[in-house]
Amino acid sequence: MSVSVKSILSECESNNVHFLRLQFTDIDGIIKNVEVPESQFEKALDGRVMFDGSSIEGFTRIEESDMVLVPDLDTYSVFPWKTEHGRVGRLICDVVDPDGSPFQGCPRTLLKKQLQRAMEMGYKVMAGPEAEFFLFQVDGMGNPVTETHDRGGYFDLSPMDRGEEARRDIALVLESMGYEVEAAHHEVAPGQHEIDFRYADVLKTADNIVTFRFVVKKVALSHGLHATFMPKPLSDVNGSGMHINMSLFTFSGDNAFDDPDGVDGLSTSARGFIAGLLLHARALVAVTNPLVNSYKRLVPGYEAPINVAWSEKNRSPLIRVPARKGAEARCEMRVPDPSCNPYLALTVLLAAGLDGIEKGMDCGRPVNKNIFKMSKREKSRRKIYQLPSSLFEALNYLEKDDVIIEALGEHIYEHFMFNKRREWEEYIKVIHHWEIDRYLDRY
Repeated sequence: MSVSVKSILSECESNNVHFLRLQFTDIDGIIKNVEVPESQFEKALDGRVMFDGSSIEGFTRIEESDMVLVPDLDTYSVFPWKTEHGRVGRLICDVVDPDGSPFQGCPRTLLKKQLQRAMEMGYKVMAGPEAEFFLFQVDGMGNPVTETHDRGGYFDLSPMDRGEEARRDIALVLESMGYEVEAAHHEVAPGQHEIDFRYADVLKTADNIVTFRFVVKKVALSHGLHATFMPKPLSDVNGSGMHINMSLFTFSGDNAFDDPDGVDGLSTSARGFIAGLLLHARALVAVTNPLVNSYKRLVPGYEAPINVAWSEKNRSPLIRVPARKGAEARCEMRVPDPSCNPYLALTVLLAAGLDGIEKGMDCGRPVNKNIFKMSKREKSRRKIYQLPSSLFEALNYLEKDDVIIEALGEHIYEHFMFNKRREWEEYIKVIHHWEIDRYLDRY
């Protein structure tokens, strides 16, 4: 038994931990877990717990269902709430085949593959998310309704922001689990909130996002509220995004995006990375914005990006490069929403950026004029393209992008496309209230 395993067992004993959750995600990014009692801790920490993969969306067929959970010991954490049976610990796992080989349908393993590619190019990848969510009320049966708990707006305080206690508790839970929460505030729409946590390496960031979504929902429930990461739950207000700040560092610790003598203060690596994101944007949004509802957010008038361009000074394009450079040089990808699988989203973003570096691309000059106010002619002259307006259109772009397909791998790509095509087909069969209101009496 390794020292690290002994250390975790010792911590479990000292913290009154009687159950361990072995956590992983399916292709949709939904948390799954196998919980083991104290008697099975050593077996779990040694990576010998198996489960039925055929029961998990997009994993395996029933004739090849056995899968193994291998915990990442660095992810050990204890949930702060207590139960009558003691406390519960958590480990995030990679899914492997019974012979010990990596399972090609494991989203976390897929992201590791891109990180290895970045390391071979001489880079360490850092990322920081800005995740938004809504807090809604529940009815007498405990079912969520789209009635907000406040009338607050951007950065408002109580009594306008009645969700501040829930938001504060969320931050405290996250900090108790090792997060460094940098900011928490009310967002633009009533009932909408944002919590930002510190930059970290990309794998840890993806792990953090998954845990963050779980904590937000659990704490909201304890306040009698329902938390949702649905991108656009209300039609007449801003939707929820999850901007992702990304940068590359050298192994010596220098920010590889920074170059005071470079064009726009950016290195050739930064310019190539941004160019790759721009080139593959219309395909990768199928992954970063994976729901039918995601494209109700990506419409004019609600601050969400709909244009494939980058800027230094405004937030209308797809990518913003903040003015502060040096060690803080980064690009902010503004299109992702919090419904995405963070492992897959970061995989395709990284694949696109690295492709731009490998092929020596250049992102051109920034578009610092407000694109929302540009005419179609001016956008055409500047070669500013529009993002897909529907999941159907995004999937069509994805089918033609070999770089993003390769990054996803055959297994995940095929299951993802099948699920999303089916989702779109189900959506277009439904007659929506808007259609009834507009057409029933008129025609």
